[in-house]
Amino acid sequence: MPDIAIRTIGVIGAGVMGSEVAQVFAQSGFEVVLVDVTDEALERARKTVERNLRFQRMLGSRRGLAEPPTADRGEVLSRIRFTTDLADVSAADFVVENITEDWDLKRPAYEELDRVCKPHVVFAVNTSCIPITRVGGVTQRPDKIVGAHFMNPVSLKPMVEVIRGFHTSDETVQTMLDLLAEIGKEGVVVADSPGFVSNRVLMLTVNEAAYLVHEHVADATQVDRIFKGCFGHAMGPLETADLIGLDTILLSIEGLYEAFGDSKYRPCPLLKQLVDAGLHGRKSGRGFHVYQ
Repeated sequence: MPDIAIRTIGVIGAGVMGSEVAQVFAQSGFEVVLVDVTDEALERARKTVERNLRFQRMLGSRRGLAEPPTADRGEVLSRIRFTTDLADVSAADFVVENITEDWDLKRPAYEELDRVCKPHVVFAVNTSCIPITRVGGVTQRPDKIVGAHFMNPVSLKPMVEVIRGFHTSDETVQTMLDLLAEIGKEGVVVADSPGFVSNRVLMLTVNEAAYLVHEHVADATQVDRIFKGCFGHAMGPLETADLIGLDTILLSIEGLYEAFGDSKYRPCPLLKQLVDAGLHGRKSGRGFHVYQ
Protein backbone atom coordinates (compact mmCIF):
# COMPACT_ATOMS: atom_id res chain seq x y z
CA MET A 1 0.00 0.00 0.00
CA PRO A 2 1.47 3.41 -0.88
CA ASP A 3 2.50 5.64 2.01
CA ILE A 4 -0.30 8.17 1.58
CA ALA A 5 -1.35 10.55 4.35
CA ILE A 6 -4.95 10.19 5.44
CA ARG A 7 -6.55 13.61 5.73
CA THR A 8 -10.14 13.10 4.58
CA ILE A 9 -12.47 10.41 5.90
CA GLY A 10 -15.56 9.30 4.01
CA VAL A 11 -18.36 8.23 6.35
CA ILE A 12 -21.22 6.35 4.73
CA GLY A 13 -24.50 6.37 6.63
CA ALA A 14 -25.56 9.26 8.90
CA GLY A 15 -27.51 7.33 11.51
CA VAL A 16 -26.58 7.19 15.18
CA MET A 17 -23.30 5.38 14.57
CA GLY A 18 -22.33 7.25 11.41
CA SER A 19 -22.98 10.62 13.04
CA GLU A 20 -20.75 9.76 15.99
CA VAL A 21 -18.01 8.33 13.79
CA ALA A 22 -18.03 11.54 11.73
CA GLN A 23 -17.92 13.64 14.88
CA VAL A 24 -14.98 11.77 16.41
CA PHE A 25 -12.89 12.08 13.25
CA ALA A 26 -13.75 15.77 12.85
CA GLN A 27 -12.83 16.44 16.47
CA SER A 28 -9.48 14.78 15.81
CA GLY A 29 -8.71 17.21 13.00
CA PHE A 30 -9.76 15.19 9.95
CA GLU A 31 -11.92 16.50 7.14
CA VAL A 32 -15.06 14.35 6.85
CA VAL A 33 -17.48 13.68 3.99
CA LEU A 34 -20.69 12.34 5.56
CA VAL A 35 -23.06 10.68 3.08
CA ASP A 36 -26.67 9.57 3.41
CA VAL A 37 -29.57 9.13 1.03
CA THR A 38 -31.76 12.01 2.26
CA ASP A 39 -31.30 15.60 3.37
CA GLU A 40 -33.54 14.82 6.35
CA ALA A 41 -31.11 12.14 7.59
CA LEU A 42 -28.20 14.55 7.20
CA GLU A 43 -30.01 17.30 9.10
CA ARG A 44 -30.69 14.85 11.95
CA ALA A 45 -27.00 13.95 11.90
CA ARG A 46 -26.01 17.61 12.09
CA LYS A 47 -28.27 18.13 15.11
CA THR A 48 -26.89 14.96 16.73
CA VAL A 49 -23.32 16.19 16.38
CA GLU A 50 -24.25 19.62 17.75
CA ARG A 51 -26.03 18.05 20.73
CA ASN A 52 -23.14 15.67 21.46
CA LEU A 53 -20.61 18.48 21.37
CA ARG A 54 -22.76 20.64 23.64
CA PHE A 55 -23.05 17.81 26.18
CA GLN A 56 -19.31 17.15 26.03
CA ARG A 57 -18.63 20.80 26.76
CA MET A 58 -21.09 20.83 29.66
CA LEU A 59 -19.60 17.63 31.08
CA GLY A 60 -16.09 19.02 30.80
CA SER A 61 -17.11 22.23 32.57
CA ARG A 62 -18.79 20.34 35.40
CA ARG A 63 -15.70 18.16 35.90
CA GLY A 64 -13.34 21.11 35.63
CA LEU A 65 -11.72 19.64 32.55
CA ALA A 66 -9.85 21.73 30.02
CA GLU A 67 -11.83 22.04 26.83
CA PRO A 68 -9.93 20.64 23.83
CA PRO A 69 -9.39 23.13 20.99
CA THR A 70 -11.49 21.02 18.60
CA ALA A 71 -14.52 20.99 20.93
CA ASP A 72 -15.94 24.19 19.45
CA ARG A 73 -19.13 23.17 17.66
CA GLY A 74 -18.64 25.52 14.74
CA GLU A 75 -15.08 24.37 14.14
CA VAL A 76 -15.98 20.67 14.27
CA LEU A 77 -19.03 21.08 12.06
CA SER A 78 -17.00 23.07 9.52
CA ARG A 79 -14.89 19.96 8.98
CA ILE A 80 -17.93 17.83 8.10
CA ARG A 81 -19.37 18.01 4.60
CA PHE A 82 -22.95 16.72 4.55
CA THR A 83 -23.98 15.29 1.17
CA THR A 84 -26.44 12.92 -0.51
CA ASP A 85 -24.10 12.27 -3.45
CA LEU A 86 -21.99 9.15 -2.91
CA ALA A 87 -19.64 10.35 -5.66
CA ASP A 88 -18.44 13.09 -3.26
CA VAL A 89 -16.61 10.42 -1.28
CA SER A 90 -14.10 10.25 -4.14
CA ALA A 91 -12.18 12.91 -2.19
CA ALA A 92 -11.67 10.55 0.76
CA ASP A 93 -8.40 8.85 1.71
CA PHE A 94 -10.19 6.31 3.90
CA VAL A 95 -13.84 5.20 4.15
CA VAL A 96 -15.90 4.02 7.13
CA GLU A 97 -19.27 2.48 6.17
CA ASN A 98 -22.13 2.46 8.72
CA ILE A 99 -25.19 1.36 6.73
CA THR A 100 -27.95 -0.66 8.42
CA GLU A 101 -27.05 -4.33 8.94
CA ASP A 102 -28.76 -5.44 5.74
CA TRP A 103 -26.64 -7.00 2.98
CA ASP A 104 -29.12 -5.94 0.30
CA LEU A 105 -28.37 -2.33 1.25
CA LYS A 106 -24.66 -2.69 1.87
CA ARG A 107 -23.74 -4.58 -1.29
CA PRO A 108 -24.71 -1.93 -3.89
CA ALA A 109 -23.05 0.75 -1.76
CA TYR A 110 -19.75 -1.12 -1.86
CA GLU A 111 -20.00 -1.72 -5.58
CA GLU A 112 -20.43 2.01 -6.09
CA LEU A 113 -17.72 2.94 -3.56
CA ASP A 114 -15.32 0.64 -5.34
CA ARG A 115 -16.02 2.51 -8.56
CA VAL A 116 -15.70 6.09 -7.26
CA CYS A 117 -12.90 5.80 -4.69
CA LYS A 118 -9.18 5.96 -5.40
CA PRO A 119 -7.54 2.52 -5.74
CA HIS A 120 -5.46 2.80 -2.56
CA VAL A 121 -8.41 3.70 -0.30
CA VAL A 122 -9.21 1.27 2.52
CA PHE A 123 -12.87 0.49 3.29
CA ALA A 124 -13.63 -0.09 6.98
CA VAL A 125 -16.88 -1.99 7.51
CA ASN A 126 -18.57 -0.82 10.72
CA THR A 127 -20.66 -3.93 11.27
CA SER A 128 -21.62 -6.30 14.02
CA CYS A 129 -22.59 -9.28 11.87
CA ILE A 130 -21.86 -8.88 8.12
CA PRO A 131 -18.83 -11.02 7.13
CA ILE A 132 -15.86 -8.90 6.09
CA THR A 133 -14.84 -11.51 3.51
CA ARG A 134 -18.25 -11.20 1.86
CA VAL A 135 -17.80 -7.44 1.52
CA GLY A 136 -14.35 -7.90 0.01
CA GLY A 137 -15.76 -10.32 -2.53
CA VAL A 138 -17.92 -7.65 -4.22
CA THR A 139 -15.02 -5.20 -4.65
CA GLN A 140 -11.87 -5.11 -6.75
CA ARG A 141 -9.85 -4.44 -3.57
CA PRO A 142 -10.53 -7.35 -1.16
CA ASP A 143 -7.12 -6.86 0.47
CA LYS A 144 -8.18 -3.33 1.47
CA ILE A 145 -11.40 -4.33 3.25
CA VAL A 146 -11.26 -4.48 7.05
CA GLY A 147 -13.86 -4.64 9.79
CA ALA A 148 -14.09 -1.79 12.30
CA HIS A 149 -16.80 -2.53 14.84
CA PHE A 150 -17.18 0.76 16.71
CA MET A 151 -19.21 0.66 19.93
CA ASN A 152 -21.97 3.07 20.88
CA PRO A 153 -21.47 5.82 21.98
CA VAL A 154 -18.39 6.07 19.78
CA SER A 155 -16.99 9.16 21.49
CA LEU A 156 -16.86 7.42 24.88
CA LYS A 157 -15.63 3.95 23.93
CA PRO A 158 -11.83 3.59 23.91
CA MET A 159 -11.70 0.30 22.00
CA VAL A 160 -12.72 -0.91 18.53
CA GLU A 161 -13.04 -4.51 17.36
CA VAL A 162 -10.95 -4.81 14.18
CA ILE A 163 -11.78 -7.76 11.92
CA ARG A 164 -9.41 -9.30 9.40
CA GLY A 165 -11.19 -10.79 6.36
CA PHE A 166 -9.82 -13.69 4.32
CA HIS A 167 -7.99 -11.36 1.92
CA THR A 168 -7.29 -8.44 4.27
CA SER A 169 -3.61 -7.53 4.07
CA ASP A 170 -1.30 -6.84 7.01
CA GLU A 171 -0.83 -3.31 5.64
CA THR A 172 -4.57 -2.70 5.72
CA VAL A 173 -4.86 -3.91 9.31
CA GLN A 174 -1.96 -1.68 10.34
CA THR A 175 -3.49 1.32 8.55
CA MET A 176 -6.70 0.74 10.52
CA LEU A 177 -4.86 0.44 13.84
CA ASP A 178 -2.77 3.55 13.16
CA LEU A 179 -5.85 5.55 12.24
CA LEU A 180 -7.65 4.45 15.40
CA ALA A 181 -4.65 5.53 17.45
CA GLU A 182 -4.92 9.01 15.90
CA ILE A 183 -8.46 9.35 17.27
CA GLY A 184 -7.46 8.01 20.68
CA LYS A 185 -8.74 4.45 20.32
CA GLU A 186 -7.19 1.02 20.58
CA GLY A 187 -8.00 -1.73 18.10
CA VAL A 188 -8.13 -5.43 18.95
CA VAL A 189 -7.72 -7.62 15.87
CA VAL A 190 -9.88 -10.75 15.55
CA ALA A 191 -10.69 -13.19 12.75
CA ASP A 192 -13.71 -12.99 10.46
CA SER A 193 -16.50 -15.08 11.97
CA PRO A 194 -20.25 -14.36 12.29
CA GLY A 195 -20.73 -11.89 15.14
CA PHE A 196 -16.95 -11.75 15.66
CA VAL A 197 -16.25 -11.72 19.42
CA SER A 198 -18.37 -8.95 20.90
CA ASN A 199 -21.69 -9.63 19.22
CA ARG A 200 -21.43 -13.39 19.27
CA VAL A 201 -21.48 -13.10 23.06
CA LEU A 202 -23.55 -9.92 23.50
CA MET A 203 -26.42 -10.96 21.23
CA LEU A 204 -26.82 -14.26 23.07
CA THR A 205 -26.95 -12.32 26.35
CA VAL A 206 -29.51 -9.83 25.06
CA ASN A 207 -31.64 -12.54 23.49
CA GLU A 208 -31.63 -14.63 26.67
CA ALA A 209 -32.46 -11.56 28.75
CA ALA A 210 -35.41 -10.90 26.42
CA TYR A 211 -36.58 -14.50 26.95
CA LEU A 212 -36.53 -13.92 30.73
CA VAL A 213 -38.95 -11.01 30.27
CA HIS A 214 -40.99 -12.96 27.71
CA GLU A 215 -41.35 -15.88 30.14
CA HIS A 216 -42.22 -13.55 33.08
CA VAL A 217 -39.20 -14.64 35.11
CA ALA A 218 -38.36 -10.97 35.69
CA ASP A 219 -39.20 -7.62 34.18
CA ALA A 220 -36.69 -5.59 32.16
CA THR A 221 -35.78 -3.34 35.10
CA GLN A 222 -35.06 -6.32 37.35
CA VAL A 223 -32.90 -8.01 34.71
CA ASP A 224 -30.81 -4.88 34.20
CA ARG A 225 -30.51 -4.18 37.95
CA ILE A 226 -29.07 -7.65 38.53
CA PHE A 227 -26.39 -7.17 35.88
CA LYS A 228 -25.47 -3.73 37.17
CA GLY A 229 -25.60 -4.59 40.87
CA CYS A 230 -24.11 -8.09 40.77
CA PHE A 231 -21.54 -7.73 38.01
CA GLY A 232 -20.77 -4.02 38.04
CA HIS A 233 -21.97 -3.43 34.48
CA ALA A 234 -22.58 0.23 33.63
CA MET A 235 -25.72 -0.81 31.72
CA GLY A 236 -27.86 -3.93 31.81
CA PRO A 237 -28.31 -6.07 28.68
CA LEU A 238 -31.76 -4.71 27.87
CA GLU A 239 -30.70 -1.09 28.39
CA THR A 240 -27.81 -1.83 26.05
CA ALA A 241 -30.21 -3.30 23.50
CA ASP A 242 -32.39 -0.18 23.67
CA LEU A 243 -29.31 2.00 23.13
CA ILE A 244 -28.14 0.01 20.10
CA GLY A 245 -31.67 -0.20 18.65
CA LEU A 246 -33.87 -3.29 18.85
CA ASP A 247 -34.21 -3.40 15.05
CA THR A 248 -30.42 -3.63 14.77
CA ILE A 249 -30.32 -6.22 17.55
CA LEU A 250 -32.89 -8.37 15.76
CA LEU A 251 -31.00 -8.18 12.45
CA SER A 252 -27.81 -9.25 14.22
CA ILE A 253 -29.42 -12.19 15.99
CA GLU A 254 -31.14 -13.31 12.81
CA GLY A 255 -27.78 -13.10 11.04
CA LEU A 256 -26.18 -15.33 13.67
CA TYR A 257 -29.07 -17.78 13.48
CA GLU A 258 -28.74 -17.99 9.71
CA ALA A 259 -24.94 -18.31 9.82
CA PHE A 260 -24.67 -21.02 12.47
CA GLY A 261 -28.03 -22.78 12.10
CA ASP A 262 -27.99 -23.21 15.88
CA SER A 263 -31.25 -22.94 17.85
CA LYS A 264 -29.50 -21.01 20.63
CA TYR A 265 -29.64 -17.98 18.31
CA ARG A 266 -33.40 -18.25 17.71
CA PRO A 267 -34.74 -14.69 18.20
CA CYS A 268 -37.00 -14.17 21.20
CA PRO A 269 -40.66 -13.67 20.12
CA LEU A 270 -40.95 -10.62 22.41
CA LEU A 271 -37.99 -8.97 20.67
CA LYS A 272 -39.59 -9.57 17.28
CA GLN A 273 -42.92 -8.21 18.52
CA LEU A 274 -41.33 -5.00 19.84
CA VAL A 275 -39.59 -4.42 16.52
CA ASP A 276 -42.82 -5.09 14.60
CA ALA A 277 -44.56 -2.55 16.85
CA GLY A 278 -41.96 0.10 16.02
CA LEU A 279 -40.60 0.12 19.59
CA HIS A 280 -36.91 0.20 18.74
CA GLY A 281 -35.49 1.56 21.98
CA ARG A 282 -34.08 4.99 22.76
CA LYS A 283 -34.40 6.30 19.21
CA SER A 284 -38.16 5.67 19.19
CA GLY A 285 -38.78 6.55 22.83
CA ARG A 286 -39.64 3.04 23.95
CA GLY A 287 -38.20 -0.45 23.78
CA PHE A 288 -37.74 -2.69 26.79
CA HIS A 289 -37.80 0.56 28.74
CA VAL A 290 -39.64 3.87 28.25
CA TYR A 291 -37.68 7.07 27.50
CA GLN A 292 -38.81 10.68 27.72
